[in-house]
Amino acid sequence: MRRLILAAAVLAPTVLAFAAPAFADTLQEVTTRGIVLTIQGMDIDVTYTPDGKFTALDGQVTGTWKIDGDKLCTSSNFDPNVTCVAYPHDKKSGDSFDVTSDQGTATIRIK
Repeated sequence: MRRLILAAAVLAPTVLAFAAPAFADTLQEVTTRGIVLTIQGMDIDVTYTPDGKFTALDGQVTGTWKIDGDKLCTSSNFDPNVTCVAYPHDKKSGDSFDVTSDQGTATIRIK
């Protein structure tokens, strides 16, 4: 359950703006292709849809997403609070990198 809550917190990173061009590449890749989020050795498949929604853990986690500059901001059924997580720029399909939120660090691999 702790992993599920941690996953939801990292996924729960809905704010108002669109991505700045420098970060649009990574966040566009993330929200178009989806990601595999790795937390404490657990791989979680996350799918984003163009209407600003996402699903993870085979539909157990659902929520909304928006881009705010270099951050992906989400809220979910596990955490309705908006949480934003900064992503590095210039990443593409197949790249892996770490992101950090108040809940800790997770590894992201863009599908």
